Amino acid sequence: MNYFVIGYYALLIGASCGAAYYKKRTVFLLLFSLTLASFVMGIVGGEPALWAVTIGAGVLALAAGTSYAFREFLVTISGPETAKMLRTAPLTAAFGLFVIFVYVILGVFAPIIAPFGEAEVVSQSFAPADEVMLLGADQLGRDMFSRIVYGARNTVGLALTATLLAFLMGAFAGLLAATRGGWFDQFMGRVADVIMSIPSLIFALLLLSIFGTSVPVLIVIVAIIYSPRVFRLTRAVAGNVVVMDYIEAARLRGEGMWYLIRREILPNSTAPLIAEFGLEFCFVFLLIAGLSFLGLGVQPPTADWGSMVRENATLISFGELTPLIPAAAIALLTVAVNFVVDWMLYRSSGLKE
Repeated sequence: MNYFVIGYYALLIGASCGAAYYKKRTVFLLLFSLTLASFVMGIVGGEPALWAVTIGAGVLALAAGTSYAFREFLVTISGPETAKMLRTAPLTAAFGLFVIFVYVILGVFAPIIAPFGEAEVVSQSFAPADEVMLLGADQLGRDMFSRIVYGARNTVGLALTATLLAFLMGAFAGLLAATRGGWFDQFMGRVADVIMSIPSLIFALLLLSIFGTSVPVLIVIVAIIYSPRVFRLTRAVAGNVVVMDYIEAARLRGEGMWYLIRREILPNSTAPLIAEFGLEFCFVFLLIAGLSFLGLGVQPPTADWGSMVRENATLISFGELTPLIPAAAIALLTVAVNFVVDWMLYRSSGLKE
């Protein structure tokens, strides 16, 4: 047993005792649970397992520190109301906001950040990483780092556009159905049920095989697939609003349908819709990445994270982790958006006070 193992257990046990002495129940449970788990991992996996735990704890500490600093930065530059809201945000939400901020920077400034073009061949196939190509080359000799940076613009931008279109279609139809009611409400409800009854991936593959795989067609198809989800939520939320007394008062004043939607119903339905937008973005983002992985999404030579995983999957057989980097980028953004959405749902639920 070397000095690392002794120091590792001494530090955990000492920190656990300190947390217990100062009656920090949550910290004590966390540290002592980690100590017990480390005992088991040390017996089973030896010193390498303890190093893995140490590195993982360091990464989590770095993420927590970055999240805290970014939250304080946002509080400092924001107005009083926004700062008050951000000050109560958990570190997970701050981490999600930081990740989204980084992705936005990568997407907007991709031509400046990337050292090479997304389709530029700069080396031989599967060239190893060096000081010029940070992540090596892909199967055609293109710089992987540059393609990942451009993929942030293409994949995320495409998913955001499709989500916006799905939201516009679904929210408009849901507000209209809740306001008008009658046969229109029943008809739109049945159309949404039919679309939602078909698995999303199978439906997308069928439509793309018929209409082609161009970017506009992909956006429209994905928006059509996911707009019924937005429609059902909007219809449910707006349905609870249209029965309120102030809506009836507005109708008695002679206000038209568009006035009711724009001035009365929509402002009282925004909180759950904003949270739903984040969830829909995750679904759309994963669907587009999956379609690209299957070859029916974004087409070469345009950089896309899903297609990059497929193109470089053979490297996994040789122990290379390069194909997992775009997959990790997909997973990281999905988790980050979910963190922010969870916080927004918590606030909109009325449990924040």
